[in-house]
Formats: sequence, C-alpha cells, structure tokens
Amino acid sequence: MRKNIKLAAGFASVTALALGLTACGTSSDPGSAKDGAGSADKALVVAASPTPHADILKFVQDNLAAKEGLKLEVKEFTDYVLPNTATQSGQVDANFFQHKPYLDDFNAKNKTTIVPVVNVHLEPLGLYSKSVKSLKDIKAGQTIAVPNDTTNGGRALHLLADNGLIALKDGVGTDAKLSDITDKKGLEFKELEAATVPRALNDVDAAVINGNYAIEADLSPAKDALVLEKGEGNPYANLLAVKKGDENDPRVEKLAKLLNSPEVKKYIEDTYKGSVIPAFGAVK
Repeated sequence: MRKNIKLAAGFASVTALALGLTACGTSSDPGSAKDGAGSADKALVVAASPTPHADILKFVQDNLAAKEGLKLEVKEFTDYVLPNTATQSGQVDANFFQHKPYLDDFNAKNKTTIVPVVNVHLEPLGLYSKSVKSLKDIKAGQTIAVPNDTTNGGRALHLLADNGLIALKDGVGTDAKLSDITDKKGLEFKELEAATVPRALNDVDAAVINGNYAIEADLSPAKDALVLEKGEGNPYANLLAVKKGDENDPRVEKLAKLLNSPEVKKYIEDTYKGSVIPAFGAVK
C-alpha cells in the first residue's frame, strides 16, 4: 500500500539531533524509519520534495519497486532543511530533493555527514515574469526576486549574468552573492526563501525560480520561462542522498538502480516534457 505523508516545514517540533537543528516530527513513531536499517524486509523511507521528486519516487513505488523486492515509503517535505536533518537524525533513511552544491554547503554549515548516492534529474532554473514578455523588456529600476540560500542564490545570479542582465566579479563561483555583482544595470533585487519566490511574482517585475517550485506553481519551465539554464555540463543535478555509512544498504542500492532505469527516464521525459531533464549517473 502506498504510504505518502506530506509534512510542512512548520510541523517540525522536536529534534533528535545533537546539532540543535530542527528535524521533522511525524504522526508515526520517529524511530520507526530506521528500525532494522539495511534489512531487506523493512521499508526504505525517503524524504522528498513534492514535485517532481516525490512523484518520481511514487512512480518507482507503484511500477518498479515490487519487482526488485523493495518496500518504499515516501515522506514529502516542503522545505530545503528538514529532509537533511531528518536523514542525519535517522528519522528517514534517505532523501531526494537537492543538488550537490547545496548538499556540500549544508554539510559544511551544519556539520552533517550526508553523502550523495546517484544523480537522477535536473530542474533547470528559470527567470519568470507576469508583466515582462522577454529579456529585452527588463529595464533599470525594475526588481528581480532571487532565492536567498547560498547555492540557489548564486545559481540565480549566474543565470542573470549569463544572459547579460548583470555583471559578476571575474571567477566568482557557485556561491556568488549580491555583493559580487559589479554592475546591477539599474536593477533591484529581493532575496526570498526559494519556496516562496513563486508567490512573489505579482509583487516584482521578474523572479528566478527553482524548477520544482515553478512546476508546483503551475508554471511550465519549458514554455513560461523567459530564459532557462542549459542542461549540458550543469552541476545542479538532483540526487539521492543518505547519511554516510548507509551507501551500501541493499535497499538504497536497489532504489539507486531504479531511479536510473530506462522506465524512469521515459517517465520523466513523458511527464515533464523538458521542464525536468533526466541526468543519470555517478555524482562528481
């Protein structure tokens, strides 16, 4: 039977982490997810963002898992912090919501020990607007909303720079900040939590939105974005991750194989039609 539990960020209350981070409370026993970890007859509990991550996992759950003898439970989270804290604390076995630059930054800041297992897909970051029809219509004095976390904020600034809307310092990396802009070309910027950026579209002239949040907001990245990131050579593939030491859990290995299967590739291509792109393989 499918088990999908949607967890809002504000629902978290008690932490099992010595790190002092907030983990996600659930209606089930918080220790149950890891009881018998590594045992093939226990469900693998995976924390995931609702779209497209949880949708992809549900496809695996409904169509592929049984043939591999894998019991899969999907728990949905609506933010970018709790899936990692829940994985670190052992409340879930794995997570699927982030790219490696974000994971590396999160581990460094929070002293967590979460490691990538396999890449699955890319959600091209895009620039959207309710009032502007093309890049050339973006003028001095207008405001652009960008994500406020380190990696997605830097990613957004590079997208804007690559398309001539701003200029950045030479050699600045994925952690680019507003202070690294050398020429704003008269634009103003509003930093917001990534999940809330789509809701700001009516209040700003344009916004840089993560692919999953764009889809949740009924935007079609392939059709609605003024400009999208390129897929080739993109370091922001979303990945399956686990706490260090759990990489060789047979259940994790089975899920990694299924997430990189031809069936999942076809599902992603047929379902998202270019708004989400398969990006299989080892994490570099």
